[in-house]
Amino acid sequence: MPGIKASSIRDLKDRIGIYDVVSREVSLKKSGSNYKGLSPFNNEKTPSFYVSPDKGIYKCFSSGKAGDIISFAMETERLSFVEAVEALAQRFGFELEYEAGGRPREDRSLRQDLFELHEFVADYYNEAFNAQDEGGDWIRDYWTQSRQFNLSVAEEFKIGFAPVSGAELGRRVVKHGFSKETLEACGLFYTRRGLRPESMGYRFRGRLMIPIRDHQGRITAFTARQLELTPDNDPSKEAKYVNSPETPIFNKGSLLFNMDRARMEVGPDIPFVMVEGQLDAIRCWSVGLKGAVAPQGTGITESQLRLIKRYEPKIRCLLDGDRAGQQAALRMLPIALAQSVEVTFIPLNEGEDPDDLFRDNGSAAIANLLERETEAIAFATASIAPDKKKLTPQAKAKAARELFQIIAKADTDTAQLEFVKLVADELNIDQNAAILDFQRFSRGQTTPLKSASKPETVVQSEPSARKSVHTLERDLLGLCINEEVIGAKIAHIIDERWIDKQSPEGQLLNQVLNDFLHDMWNGADSLNDQLEESELKSLFADLIFQKPEYDNPTRLANESIRRLVTKFADQKIKKIKLEIARKQSEQDPALISLFDELINLQKIKGAPPQLGTPKF
Repeated sequence: MPGIKASSIRDLKDRIGIYDVVSREVSLKKSGSNYKGLSPFNNEKTPSFYVSPDKGIYKCFSSGKAGDIISFAMETERLSFVEAVEALAQRFGFELEYEAGGRPREDRSLRQDLFELHEFVADYYNEAFNAQDEGGDWIRDYWTQSRQFNLSVAEEFKIGFAPVSGAELGRRVVKHGFSKETLEACGLFYTRRGLRPESMGYRFRGRLMIPIRDHQGRITAFTARQLELTPDNDPSKEAKYVNSPETPIFNKGSLLFNMDRARMEVGPDIPFVMVEGQLDAIRCWSVGLKGAVAPQGTGITESQLRLIKRYEPKIRCLLDGDRAGQQAALRMLPIALAQSVEVTFIPLNEGEDPDDLFRDNGSAAIANLLERETEAIAFATASIAPDKKKLTPQAKAKAARELFQIIAKADTDTAQLEFVKLVADELNIDQNAAILDFQRFSRGQTTPLKSASKPETVVQSEPSARKSVHTLERDLLGLCINEEVIGAKIAHIIDERWIDKQSPEGQLLNQVLNDFLHDMWNGADSLNDQLEESELKSLFADLIFQKPEYDNPTRLANESIRRLVTKFADQKIKKIKLEIARKQSEQDPALISLFDELINLQKIKGAPPQLGTPKF
């Protein structure tokens, strides 16, 4: 099957900056001429992930992964090469060119078609929402009167309406040319009876439609709110909310509603705000709480908290004031502690939810809510022991054990100790006694709670995470890449036989020297494109991001060359001497050439070539 033109892929990489690609996934901060952030591949507290806009590459030192915009998309979105190229092209408005005879849709992946389909369907629902007909008039009145939202908010979030009859949507998707595979995989249609619009089934009918986007802003699914218009023959008629099923592009435990907007608004002084539902998040956004996000009708997951941590490791938890909301907050707390995410809670009154609260009071309610903000341990204590002043000693000990179960999930001993002290203060018990009780509690666990709750970060298990080895080849390679004038001189001195080409450093050094020697060197920026093995890509990124400060590059080059020659000559001389000893007993005439080679090796070892001297 015809593929994407190589020249088009090169143009794509030249046109799209790696910062623009990576910053959608990782919160990056300036670090010299580069940027750094927390690894998107591992759970870590100290940033080990670096991006070089100049070179167009990234390097993750905790996992060893490295590459360019395409490999980043492949790694973070689990895409094939072609899928990653197409995803980047679509995201940044770049038109790809395909080989002769190939139509773009023939090479498209199912994932790409699903993204396009969801955008197409969202446009249709939004068009129905704005239509000047009976259904459009009804839904806009519901939005502005019953829900008390402005129409501008509906447009901002691309709110839609699923007409009672879905046949028109069916006609449009079939006419557009979406494949049967795509229509079956999206979960929006029931195609058991074929693709005739009149016979297809439609998951959403007569409902308010809220598009769900991933953190990159791509529509992956929908939440549908029950209305008076929802038909009686809808199988989910009684369900207040109906969500899209899980598909190749939608996993409800891995994304958060409104994350694509909220991540751009948060910072050290503006934490995320966790609410329970999509309309709660939309309401918060509309009154100025721009960091509001919501799970997809399930409890908070580790994946969602890791996603939050990439951008800002602080959350204000603003859940409904009923018992279910309080229990959801308690379930979230130990997971957050395991991820080093700092959580505070804003308890709402019984029967309150953020949507109702801000709908009635607008942005004026924010200041009042912030006065109720409670630290995590205080909130947990109040939930477990609401009348803590009347607790008996036995009841205090029981409450402490329940709190210890939460605290044990924290990922450091320091954090655990400080939380235990807070528990002691909250329950009015002696701190030293609480610490001893916690230590006994921890020893009593059959599986240590801390290690059981904390995802293991495997660094050395992958080939790409091979430990850096300091070699002469590595020193010379670093000089060639970072000091190109000297690199060209080195290329005209070193004999490739001196290089240990069994090592990655030797392989890459040999390639770079050949480029210099044959006038094919186009700068370090182009080197990454020539590398196919992930180990070489990782090594190249190491040398870019761990560039040493060269006090005297020429002196380092000469010393490295001297030692490289010495190592090669010593190994070769040892072999020749053994060969001479064997051939002398046989009176082999080849002895003369061996002696000549031995003399030459001893000569070059005694006076190795240096920068500015001719090559032997």
